[in-house]
Amino acid sequence: MSLEEAVDLVLFTFEYGEPGNILVQKAPACMIQIQAEAVCELFGGKKEDIKVIGIRHGEKMYETLLTNEECAHAIDLGNFYRVPCDKRGLNYDKYFTEGNIERAKLSEFNSNNTKLLTVEETKEKIAALTYIQKELAKEIQSY
Repeated sequence: MSLEEAVDLVLFTFEYGEPGNILVQKAPACMIQIQAEAVCELFGGKKEDIKVIGIRHGEKMYETLLTNEECAHAIDLGNFYRVPCDKRGLNYDKYFTEGNIERAKLSEFNSNNTKLLTVEETKEKIAALTYIQKELAKEIQSY
């Protein structure tokens, strides 16, 4: 997530969120290997210099952004999911008489089941950042 995307999330939350809500941006994910390759291609590095060190103790293979339980109540707002604060009463009798057999089709939203960016898509995303453009311009001027 770029700084601009983080600011957009905060502004979106002020406009559409309510106290207690969880708002999650629907964003693609990128594997660290892909990101390293994209940076090498942008800045002229050698892919063979990328060192794979393996998984460290406690390291996650993917990040869960919305759990199965949160997805059951998530509201699709286009580029975001909004999970409202649980304001149900404690009158469980209505759940026995009315019930709720319908639920969201989404069972979990995580960085492993969203769109994974390719090297080219990652390069485009990185190259669109202002500070990366400035660094690339410096490299061109130094030639």
